[in-house]
Amino acid sequence: MPDVDTTAPQPGTETAPAERAAPIDSRFLFVDVAAQRAKQLRRGVVPRVPREAGVPRKLERLAMDEVRQGYILYTLPPVPGRRREL
Repeated sequence: MPDVDTTAPQPGTETAPAERAAPIDSRFLFVDVAAQRAKQLRRGVVPRVPREAGVPRKLERLAMDEVRQGYILYTLPPVPGRRREL
C-alpha cells in the first residue's frame, strides 16, 4: 500500500477562510475580484458557497455571491509613486 499524506490539502479541495473579508465599497474592485474568482471556478476550483441542487447558475454569479458574502480574501497592490507611511 503506498504512503499517502491525508493531512495535506488535496488538489481541488478548498475551505472557506476563518475570517471574512471586509465588504468592497468600490464596484470596480468588486468586478475585478469577482472576475478573477470566476476564472478560478472555471478552472475547477471548488465553490465556497453551496450550490442549490437542480438550479443551474453561471460561475460568474457564483463568484459574485462568494465575494459579496466575504468568502474571498484579496490584497491590493501598492500604488506606484505613493510613499509608505512608517
